Amino acid sequence: MTVPSEEASEAAGWAPTWALGRAVLLTGLLLIAAVLIGRVDLVVLATPFALGTAYALRRRPTSAPRLEILTGDAQLVEGGAMTTSIGVGNPDTVGYDVAVVRTRISPWLRVERAGFGGTAVDVSRSGGTDRPFVTSLPTRTAVDLELSGTALRWGRHRIGPAGARVAAADGLLGSRAVVTEPVKVRVYPRTEPFEAVEEMPRAAGLVGAHRSRRPGEGGELAGVRVFGPGDRLRRIDWRVSLRARQLHVAATLSDRDAEVVVLLDVLAEAGRPGGVKGSASVLDTTVRAAAAIAEHYLHRGDRVAMLEYGSAARRLRPATGRRQYLTVLEWLLDVRADASAHEPYDQVFGPQLLSADALVVVLTPLLDERSAQMLARLARGGRFVVAVDTLPTDLSPPGDRGWAPVAYRLWRLDRDTMIAQLREHGVPVVRWAGAGSLDQVLRDVARLATAPRVGGR
Repeated sequence: MTVPSEEASEAAGWAPTWALGRAVLLTGLLLIAAVLIGRVDLVVLATPFALGTAYALRRRPTSAPRLEILTGDAQLVEGGAMTTSIGVGNPDTVGYDVAVVRTRISPWLRVERAGFGGTAVDVSRSGGTDRPFVTSLPTRTAVDLELSGTALRWGRHRIGPAGARVAAADGLLGSRAVVTEPVKVRVYPRTEPFEAVEEMPRAAGLVGAHRSRRPGEGGELAGVRVFGPGDRLRRIDWRVSLRARQLHVAATLSDRDAEVVVLLDVLAEAGRPGGVKGSASVLDTTVRAAAAIAEHYLHRGDRVAMLEYGSAARRLRPATGRRQYLTVLEWLLDVRADASAHEPYDQVFGPQLLSADALVVVLTPLLDERSAQMLARLARGGRFVVAVDTLPTDLSPPGDRGWAPVAYRLWRLDRDTMIAQLREHGVPVVRWAGAGSLDQVLRDVARLATAPRVGGR
């Protein structure tokens, strides 16, 4: 991907440098002094400065340098290698003596090595890309400032804007700054290894990998029944048929897909993001967990939908396959904390808009009372809800000043009470811990879904 600076290059011009001013000033002073005091030797002394300046200016550049940002891979993953380059070119017939290039880059794209051509050096301990890089440019050539490092955190990060200034005519003329537009690089969240049991509350699709309660062609034995029209001969159970002296077939349950709705609570943010190898904030845990859950169920052929609980109410329609997984990753890049005081719309987050057979996985830090109310509404609406606690375990308490420690303990007690009340409403709350986090919870939800209803409930 490239972002050239052609318009800026055409608008840029050339201006005399301080070196040209000093040369002209010194030559003029020597000539004036020679005339005033009648010293011929001063004329001889001024001659080299005049001739050198005239010789350097015999060919003046007319074109400004060209600058562009080249990204090798605009789709990165957390912890992956990042490579980019800034190309600076000389379209003129006059060589550039010095070219100075400087660029800005997102702090989450850590540059470790930088340099022109194959002369890259370690810059991780010497100011990174905030330092200028200098090279020379012969006539009609281009060089690339190569930057390599590591993508530390998910999101859309900027490389640039980049700027360049060049000097020609032995440093007597300098170009005005040429600046490029920044380039956005997509860094996808790293999906933690995640696996879950096959139990689903309800499998309602036509085909899939989950056991349903409907008879059909599947791998789960449902019983033995008398042979009827339409039954396949390979389903005949000959042992039972010989004993009963009547043909019997093995009945099976159909395997169907399920719908999983991953709901991201973005009402609050807590913790300090530290990148892929550092501490994780609420949003970091939420996004990475959502990517892992979506990858797991999409790999199994299920339908996955995404929903953001906030004032924006972003939604991704349910779908299956590899394309849906790439769409989910792209959708997660725009997740932002939304600390709005306005109540999210019930028409968007109400249970009436969620499929009755869907498993709703809510990723929430439970820092806002509105989140608990939303979970309770979904549970009362008959939806199968699993709440995943995304609050960091290493969340540091406030300092030992005044009543801060007491307030922190009271807040913890209030949050524990909220979680206990949610469990009383039938909403299981489990802390995210990667693979196996939801196994026991999914077993309990599936068992409750297949349990007989008592008293019409």
